[in-house]
Amino acid sequence: MRPGAVALAVSSLIVLGAGPPAPPPPLPARMAHTGGGTQLITAVAPTRASTTGTVTWWDRSGGRWVKRGSAPARFGANGLVAGAGRTQGTNTTPTGLYDLPYAFGIEAAPRGTAYPYRRVHQDSWWCQDNDSRSYNRWTEPRAADCRAAESEHLIGYATQYAHALVVGFNYERPVRGRGAGIFLHVNGRGATAGCVSVPGEAMRRILVWADPARRPHIAVGTRSGSTAVTRV
Repeated sequence: MRPGAVALAVSSLIVLGAGPPAPPPPLPARMAHTGGGTQLITAVAPTRASTTGTVTWWDRSGGRWVKRGSAPARFGANGLVAGAGRTQGTNTTPTGLYDLPYAFGIEAAPRGTAYPYRRVHQDSWWCQDNDSRSYNRWTEPRAADCRAAESEHLIGYATQYAHALVVGFNYERPVRGRGAGIFLHVNGRGATAGCVSVPGEAMRRILVWADPARRPHIAVGTRSGSTAVTRV
């Protein structure tokens, strides 16, 4: 497996006559890479065609991964796809291992939040215009070369962006046409356009839990582990 790959599959060895098998180790312990930090969010769907699954957040403590919470999750309306091969506008959630650059929201940060947190204002936009120098970046006000029709006016998503974390997909060195504006945010009415979403209370709990000093990452993949996905 290439460095940076995330494998979410695990196989169990059952030895006849040896009694019941030991429970498998926690999911992060079965992954090839977890980002090098001591906090991890896993977002797991049953299959690549799924639009729902589970988000779980973990701490590494005493040499092992400890589950701190979980919540039902929603994914893209067209399921999941490997991040490296994703195409913008396909309503797919990119699988892979990503950092979490900062948090943001229309509402104030939940009390106890330590993560860098940016408040959304009336002139806050996320540029998704492939022709703009601000592609896949927050721009306030909207950049002159970033068309409004190719951007998200963040304040217009009062429910979804009440609280959110930026997912580092295609973020550090953006590839045009791969996709922009992938977040972990609050549920809307249904499946997402490519983000991962959770109920509002879960999102608030995640923000209070997340500690930037512990370098949290998010791993997005499938329960079957049919695809090994690479950090993008």
